[in-house]
Amino acid sequence: MEPVIRIRDLRFSYPEAARPALDGVSLDILPGSFVAVLGANGSGKSTLAKHLNAILRPSEGSVLVHDLDTRKPEDLIPIRRRVGMVFQNPDNQIVANVVEDDVAFAPENLGVDPAEIRARVDGALRHVGMYDFRLHAPHLLSGGQKQRVAIAGVLAMQPEVLVLDEPTAMLDPRGRREVLDTVEALCRSDGMTVVLITHHMDEAARADRVVVMDRGRVVMDDTPRKIFPQAERLRALALDVPEATELVRELNAAGLTLPEDVLTPAECAAAIGGALCP
Repeated sequence: MEPVIRIRDLRFSYPEAARPALDGVSLDILPGSFVAVLGANGSGKSTLAKHLNAILRPSEGSVLVHDLDTRKPEDLIPIRRRVGMVFQNPDNQIVANVVEDDVAFAPENLGVDPAEIRARVDGALRHVGMYDFRLHAPHLLSGGQKQRVAIAGVLAMQPEVLVLDEPTAMLDPRGRREVLDTVEALCRSDGMTVVLITHHMDEAARADRVVVMDRGRVVMDDTPRKIFPQAERLRALALDVPEATELVRELNAAGLTLPEDVLTPAECAAAIGGALCP
């Protein structure tokens, strides 16, 4: 399977920074995959995200979206149509006074036919569970609802890849759950490629693949079930593990014998039940 995004020896430095923000990153992102990128503050994960749709461009190395190169000015618009970006604060992406007008903003600016815009807006809002709010004022919505509207605005451009830079950082637990359920459904049900930048371990546990960054480099890259049992290594990188994984570690230290690759509360409960009532 050919990657949808190919990153090769990517280096990037901000002006006057003491060290590179990205220092030789190489990754392939496969179509239809759900990739979570973890890292402490300053690890380079958000800088990497901004390279995927050419908000930032390499100091050295390359980022290719299929055969489109983020270093080439003529490729920027086609890349941004293929790779959509959602940021932390949905208020920074909402530009209209009515939900459906906000979702229509990007395709209107791309010159899409009005009938096609109507279909895209309705389809995008249904995808994120916000169709019934299409005539509402965005500022009256909850944080999770606003973020789902922001996602719908990106979906209306019909991207191939959805990149989300800590989209739940400003949300309460209910809003986080709404957004993550939406994102996971886009990948699992619709086959969209998702790259999620997050500092929440339970969010990363829902991905197919976890990429861990430190000081601008990729230091771990594997499935969640292989990454999260490495608790000591993650803590050395100022990261944690999912709560269910940590509980299993503590119970094993107390004398139980449970599988170390448990990720969710349901898996944890099943493992404990199996150990106590074999």
